[in-house]
Amino acid sequence: MTVDRGLVDWVAEAMAPLGLVTRRRMMGGAAVYLDGVIFALVTGDGALWFKSDAAADATWDAAGCERFRYARAGNTASINYRRAPEEVHDDADAMREWAMLGVAAGRRAAG
Repeated sequence: MTVDRGLVDWVAEAMAPLGLVTRRRMMGGAAVYLDGVIFALVTGDGALWFKSDAAADATWDAAGCERFRYARAGNTASINYRRAPEEVHDDADAMREWAMLGVAAGRRAAG
């Protein structure tokens, strides 16, 4: 699988008013950063995931956003990223609102 460049470009376009968006290839997808802070992943299957943490999990849970899960050594493991709500794919304001939860989690993790 390869990263969906259109999705990465859309994230960058929507987030541009808030800072510099960069990406780094990662495991068939891309890690997405705002001003050097990781806030999202775009996976090889074209899914967008925003970073989360204990401070933001309740918001993601209330919106029904599933946790990122993957198979590992015959088990299922997870990392603290949440699937982006559908509205972020065509609404820049929604993209910024949800992505900023990821940016905040990224900043807390870095601090």
